[in-house]
Amino acid sequence: MRWYFRSGRFAWLTLLGCAIVLISACTTRPSVDLIIAGDYVVTLDESRPVINDGAVAVDDGMIVAVGARDEIAGKYRAGRTIAGHERVVMPGLINGHTHAAMTLLRGIADDRELIDWLTNYIFPTEGRFVDEEFVRIGTELACWEMIRGGTTTFVDMYYFPDAVARAVEGCGLRVLAAPTVIDQKSPDASGAEESLRLAAEFVGRWKGKNNRILPIISAHAIYTLKPEQLRAIRAKAHELQVPISIHISESRFELDYSQRTFGTTPVKYLENLGFLNGPTIGAHLVWPTDEEIALLAERGVGVIHNPSSNMKISSGIAPVARMLKEGVRIGLGTDGPATNNDLDMWEEMRLAAFLQKVATMDPQVLPARTAMRMATLGGAEAIGLGDQIGALTVGRRADLIQVSLSDPHFTPQYDVISHLIYVADEQDVVTVIVDGKILMSESRILSVDEKRVRSEAAALAARIRAAVIDKASPHPNPLPQAGEGED
Repeated sequence: MRWYFRSGRFAWLTLLGCAIVLISACTTRPSVDLIIAGDYVVTLDESRPVINDGAVAVDDGMIVAVGARDEIAGKYRAGRTIAGHERVVMPGLINGHTHAAMTLLRGIADDRELIDWLTNYIFPTEGRFVDEEFVRIGTELACWEMIRGGTTTFVDMYYFPDAVARAVEGCGLRVLAAPTVIDQKSPDASGAEESLRLAAEFVGRWKGKNNRILPIISAHAIYTLKPEQLRAIRAKAHELQVPISIHISESRFELDYSQRTFGTTPVKYLENLGFLNGPTIGAHLVWPTDEEIALLAERGVGVIHNPSSNMKISSGIAPVARMLKEGVRIGLGTDGPATNNDLDMWEEMRLAAFLQKVATMDPQVLPARTAMRMATLGGAEAIGLGDQIGALTVGRRADLIQVSLSDPHFTPQYDVISHLIYVADEQDVVTVIVDGKILMSESRILSVDEKRVRSEAAALAARIRAAVIDKASPHPNPLPQAGEGED
């Protein structure tokens, strides 16, 4: 009997001890805002690029742990856990060059070369219709489209940048917002001097206000700005300590214009002006020479390759593989949705790989892993955020997405990265998180009022259709003639 009581007391003490251990473990296990799991976690971390059955822990907008699912679940208590069965977790996509509000001009003037499209259709239509309301609606529509496709950061070059910033502030994405400086009357300025002054004021209003809204400056192109204006833009960017985004060497027109007007090629012309002596995001770079490629690498210019747009307006095939080999930082972009005509970064990854293969007749020249890097960490490096986003590593901002593997086009599956590049499309994205905030859950967008945006976009499009599509006519060419841009 005494043995019974002793053994019972021992059992009770054992249970009490276990309970104390469990309570202690629970109270000492740190809490995080979110754990997101996946059958695969594609990290873009060279030491551990893919984790099978993994998870990412997120707290206060930052990635705090990446590892095996059981390891993360055992180490942290989460306010919310997103299950990962038949899903891939990966960094959010980075659209390094677009004109987001031009969603409202999608399809307005297709099947034309760049200069015809730009000068006879886009510039006149923008001058007539683009105002703050246009930019707000168009940017919100673009945010909806980009969130749906898994883009978490974009670099925007357009007018009325405060409207862009406010739209992005509401939708939850990350943006480098670049007001356009151009030497002609534009929707928000009378010319280059006023547009540069307004750009500087915009930077002053937004710099440091919101870590997702990064104000920068854009110079439109060498054929729409004079040499002294390009120098002034660089000087102002130095003063404000912000990068510059600019179209460079996009078309044969620009190449010929540069040779005819300045006696040299576009990249060398900008180098001679001192324009490349500072953080620069160069869009397109379809026609750089070997000498210019070396210069781009030396100057640390971030090149944004836009395969769909370059193909659609017959600009050419950029020598991406050659630039990568020479150490140029390269990301991907869609360009504006009026020259693409969408904001689908999955298409850009696939086309980037395919174009280099057919251009060089080498199927290994730009493999799937390189294409993925260009849309994530490579893009982050190209726009100057390589230490903050683009990979799933501890200490980076929590910009990540979840891709469903449930569609039949993922079966069978042998290489997850190959499938993401050569099979996946934007409809496979089911979860989007930026700065630790969930913007899309189970394919349902949480941060955009889709019904309102669709209605407002349709109403504005009806006005444009009535005025432009139904009464289309050519417009005078506002570009500078040969010699007008000479120093």
